Amino acid sequence: MGSLGLKPINTNGQKNSTVVVIEQEQVPASPATRLFHTKNLNCHIIAILGCTTKINPDVIKKGLESTLLNHPRFSSIPVVDEKKCVRKWKKTKVNVEEHIVCPDLDPNMDSPDEFLEKYTSNQTTIPLDMTKPLWEVHILNIKTSEANAIGILKLHHSIGDGMSIISLILACTRKASDPEALPTLPSSTKIKEKNDVGLLRRFCYYVWFLCMVFWYTIVDVVLFLATILFLKDTETPMKGGVGVEHSLKRLVHTTVSLDDMKIVKNALNLTINDVVMGMAQAGFSRYLNRRYGNKNGKGSSKTNNLPKNIRLRGSIVFNIRPSTGIKALAEMMEKKSKARWGNKIGYVLTRLPISLPDNPLDYIRQAKTIIDRKKLSLESRFSFSAAKLTQDIFGTKVAAKVTRRILSSTTVLISNVVGPQEEITFYGHKLAYVAPTTVGLPYAVTIHFQSYCNKMTISMAVDPQVIPDPYQLCDDLQDSLQMFKEAVTKQDMV
Repeated sequence: MGSLGLKPINTNGQKNSTVVVIEQEQVPASPATRLFHTKNLNCHIIAILGCTTKINPDVIKKGLESTLLNHPRFSSIPVVDEKKCVRKWKKTKVNVEEHIVCPDLDPNMDSPDEFLEKYTSNQTTIPLDMTKPLWEVHILNIKTSEANAIGILKLHHSIGDGMSIISLILACTRKASDPEALPTLPSSTKIKEKNDVGLLRRFCYYVWFLCMVFWYTIVDVVLFLATILFLKDTETPMKGGVGVEHSLKRLVHTTVSLDDMKIVKNALNLTINDVVMGMAQAGFSRYLNRRYGNKNGKGSSKTNNLPKNIRLRGSIVFNIRPSTGIKALAEMMEKKSKARWGNKIGYVLTRLPISLPDNPLDYIRQAKTIIDRKKLSLESRFSFSAAKLTQDIFGTKVAAKVTRRILSSTTVLISNVVGPQEEITFYGHKLAYVAPTTVGLPYAVTIHFQSYCNKMTISMAVDPQVIPDPYQLCDDLQDSLQMFKEAVTKQDMV
C-alpha cells in the first residue's frame, strides 16, 4: 500500500483496526464525499430502528453479510493518494463482527428510555474509525416504551445522502405480510395535461412558467449570495452558536398520525410537505413565544411575546436526482450489479415566518405559498453546482468553509423522507418505528420527518445547551397538527 502512496484517512487519532486492502479496486471520491471529510462538515447519519421483538445478533450478521456488504461503500475505506492529493474509496475485506456492537445489558433495567437517549446522545460525539468501512450497527436488547429492542445504524454521511441510506435500509427489509416482497412506497401522482387546451394557451403557459422559474431563481441566488456575505438569521433561542456542530446532541423523537396529516392535506388540497412545513412554522412559533415569555418574566404562552421582524430560515434538503429505487438497490446487493448512488442533494434557504395568527390555518397557507414558489426555483441545483464549482476552483477546504458559513447563517435543517406504507421486517425483525437524524452540521436543531405505515416520526437532534427542553418542542409540533385538524374539522362543519 505504501508503494502506491496511499494511506487510510485517520483524522481522529484512533488505532488502526485489522483490515485487508484489495489493491486493485479504487474509486475516486465524489465532491460531496470530499466535503464530508473536512473538519467543518464531518457529518454522521444515525438511524434508530425500533423492533417489536428481541433482536438476534447472529441473524443480523448473516443478513448484513449477504446484502449490505455487497454494496461498495459499505466494504470500502477512504484513502488519500499523497502524490496526487486525491481522495478515493478503496475496497477492503470486511469483518462484520468489528461493525456490530452488542453490549451486555440488563433487560429489566430501570428507565430504559432514559438509557436509550443517553446511549444515542453519546454516539453523537464518538467518531467512527476511519481505518475501516464507515458504518456500525448497535443492538440494544432492552424494552422501551415504544419497542422491545433497538437497532442503531450509524454511518458517515460520505457514504450517501439520506434518501440513498433510507432506500438502502428498505432494500434490506421485506413486507411483514409477505417475507419475499419488498416494501412499497407511495408513488407521486402527476396531473396529466388536457389535450383540448389550445396551442396558443399552452405556449403562453410555458412562457409564463419559464419566466417565473427564471425570476425566482435569480431572486434566490441573490439571497443565497447575500447569505454568504452578510445576511444572517435573528439570534433567537433556537439558533446555535460557534462550534455547535461539535457539541453533544440529544436525539429525541415523537410520533404523530399520518392519517391526521392526510385529513388536513385533503381538506385544504395540499401536499404532505405543505403540512410538514406548516407544522414546523407553527411549532417553532409556539416554542419561541414560550421561551421569550419565560425570558421576559411573563411566562404565558397565550400572550404574544414574540419580538417583531424575526428572521428565521430553514435549510430544506432536496433530492436533485431520481432516487435509486428499492428494487434496484436490492438487486445490486444480491447480484452485485450497479445502481446510482452517492450524495446528490441540494438545499434551499426557506423563510419560516414566526407569528401567532388568529387562524391557525394561516400557518399552512403561508407555508404552501413559500414551498410552491421554491418549487419554481432552481436554487437546490444551484447550491449543489455552486459547491462543486467552488471545490474545482478553490479546493475542498474553501468549499467546506463557504458551505458551513451558509448553513450557520440559518437556524434549522429540515428534511422529509417518505417511508413504506405497510409494516416491514429488517432481517426478520418487525419494525415499530424508524427515526433517522443527522449530526455534525452547524445547527442546534435538525428535524427529520420520516413516515412509516400510518405514522409520521419527527426525529430531532438538538444541542441541550440551546434547547434544554426538546420534548416541549416535540409537543409544540404535535399540538400544531392537532390544531390544524380541529381547524379544518370546524371549517367543514360551517
